[in-house]
Amino acid sequence: MFRLINVEGRAALDHEGSWYDLAGLSGDPGLADPMAAVSRHGELHALQGECGASAPGGPLDGTLLGPPVPRPNQVFGIGLNYRAHAAETGMAEPEAPLTFTKFPSCISGPSSDVALSGEAVDWEVELVVVIGGPTVGVSVEDAWGSVAGLTLGQDISDRLLQGAGDRPQFSLAKSFTGYGPTGPALVSPDAFDDPDDIGLWCEVSGERMQDSRTDDLIFSVPVLISYLSSICALDSGDLIFTGTPSGVGVARNRFLAPGDTIVSGAEVIGGLRNACVAGTGPLQL
Repeated sequence: MFRLINVEGRAALDHEGSWYDLAGLSGDPGLADPMAAVSRHGELHALQGECGASAPGGPLDGTLLGPPVPRPNQVFGIGLNYRAHAAETGMAEPEAPLTFTKFPSCISGPSSDVALSGEAVDWEVELVVVIGGPTVGVSVEDAWGSVAGLTLGQDISDRLLQGAGDRPQFSLAKSFTGYGPTGPALVSPDAFDDPDDIGLWCEVSGERMQDSRTDDLIFSVPVLISYLSSICALDSGDLIFTGTPSGVGVARNRFLAPGDTIVSGAEVIGGLRNACVAGTGPLQL
């Protein structure tokens, strides 16, 4: 297994509470860029095994991490993809993945602030899939072979903008700067006992809001990859936010406010901690 992290813009590996600069560990300057490391994820298993015999770059505790995949080319989001979430909305389970775009400029790190765009901004903890290389028309059976690793994300959403107009669209409402915290690590699928059954949760200012497992997904990770790759060419570093469980704010009539802290977690992957601060909303036309 491997745990790829981003330390001040450089690719590193997380090993037993310390970080190891990947370019230094490998002797290859080309692996300094986290995006290059994702594209060469097949080499990271062996390098993770060398960490114990090398000098670390420093302790992980107190190190400010960036997003493990800082510059994805494509970021897909999937709506209404947990059975319990569909039930809480009163909507029927979709017959095909409800897909939207989060623009890559929204991607931020595991401890980045969230500048709120209004009074109806919501949390959505999600498992995020990272594609490892060129993927076109892959079968469901082979789809896990296209995955570099898994990370955790928050699909922060401005619900007012999301529902604005006679023909609502999701992408801008989910793409404000900082509305895609991810991390803390990109973890290889073989680190999980069952990558199709991972626990994840979200707390807002100490109150548990979401608590579920990915075995409640309507469309599993392999199905999503196969479906998307039948339409779009996927490539290294592309992100798929796979959907959020029940417990979102819009179902509770409770939204984020300055001073709130969003704490998200997933088994094996680790956690995000994002403070909410006052921001600015969209131009009023």
